[in-house]
Amino acid sequence: MYVENKMSLNPYCIDKDTSVSKALEIMSQYKFHRIPVVDKDNKLLGLITEGTIAENTPSTATSLSIYEVNYLISKSKVEDIMIRKVVTGKKTMLLEEAALLMRNNDIGCLVIVDDENTVEGIITQNDIFDAFIQVLGYYRKGMRYEIKVSTDIPGVLNKITNIFYENGANILDLTVFKNNDDVDIIVLAQDVDDKKIVQAILDEGYFCKAVLNEHMIK
Repeated sequence: MYVENKMSLNPYCIDKDTSVSKALEIMSQYKFHRIPVVDKDNKLLGLITEGTIAENTPSTATSLSIYEVNYLISKSKVEDIMIRKVVTGKKTMLLEEAALLMRNNDIGCLVIVDDENTVEGIITQNDIFDAFIQVLGYYRKGMRYEIKVSTDIPGVLNKITNIFYENGANILDLTVFKNNDDVDIIVLAQDVDDKKIVQAILDEGYFCKAVLNEHMIK
């Protein structure tokens, strides 16, 4: 899966002369946590976030009145406090590359730009979480099989999927996790005789547990 499959296209952007108070208003209205700052050609200049605003706003511990604080915010421009060295990504990146880049830089989003630094999209931690949930088939109705293989040898996955095939099951999702020497295989399937499949997998010497997956979106 690639970044372009999960990023938000053409994100809301503001120019560098936008007041901090206006940026806050936009964030509140659209429930944004950050907004890219661009020039007239939509080239990335910086990023304004709730965190950078909070860091540059006088706290209630100051001697300033609320009116003075609001006045300062209204007169300050995002150019004065925005993040200038923005960590960016490309839409052709693998989703896991984007996740690693965000984790290594301890940031909650990547602004996606083209080779000319034009903003094309934005991808956030929540987009990564949504992709992870989707890959695991959490919201798909079916029977979820949790299979543990203690010896990772060639042909194991083929043997397990054949069991589903031979029993007329429709595999919706299949995920493999390597855990030291063990391998955890998660299979989501429909149109199955779960007891028959579980027993067939147990007969092959693998641990298997089946639970009904019915976490449907309301």
